Amino acid sequence: MAEQDQEPDSRREPGGGAVPYPEDQGLTDGFRLAGVPDSFQRLWTPHRLAYVKGGQEQVTSEDTCPFCAAPARSDEEALIVHRGRRAFVILNLFPYNAGHLLVCPYRHVPDYTDIDPEETAEIAALTQTAMRVLRKVANPSGFNLGMNQGVAGGAGIAAHLHQHVVPRWGGDGNFLPIIAQTKAITQTLADVRAQVAQAWPQDSGNETGGGPAGAGVAAPEPTDGEG
Repeated sequence: MAEQDQEPDSRREPGGGAVPYPEDQGLTDGFRLAGVPDSFQRLWTPHRLAYVKGGQEQVTSEDTCPFCAAPARSDEEALIVHRGRRAFVILNLFPYNAGHLLVCPYRHVPDYTDIDPEETAEIAALTQTAMRVLRKVANPSGFNLGMNQGVAGGAGIAAHLHQHVVPRWGGDGNFLPIIAQTKAITQTLADVRAQVAQAWPQDSGNETGGGPAGAGVAAPEPTDGEG
């Protein structure tokens, strides 16, 4: 009985193994919770959950969906850079970087498996064109492409499918988003939309002006020691 009443060694796990990070003992609760230690550190971002939940609550139908409303507005007002037959390309209102584009089907569908073969092919083609245009006007070092599916997958608006096309430059991931929850964007959305739309190839396949590589959309300015 006496052995059962003894407090466990703070430097050892219940099974007898050494605690991987004994210095954490002074920073955690005095009682044990279920969990398995691993090699990862955690950056808790509860503000992201508020953004995700807010987006889902605001979009309850096609009538309240910004992606459904955008095609009925002018390109300048809606920040649309190109209209295809089954999908369109629009600037993200909350960009990670200048030139952050979204490729969306006109139909109000939530899942990638909901679109038909024609929509799938057009979204893929528009994504490729978006990359070519951004390379022409902004000369990025790389791209992030992807779809966040569902609330659990991190979609800000899960009800309407959209693919992200994010241009990346060396040094664009600085301390501001982590420390101050702020992202520095070097150009207005209207200016970026005009430059990308001007450089987008016309239906005939002939491209209009857009300037030499690097002369349009501006890369984010790296912080000291980055870039």
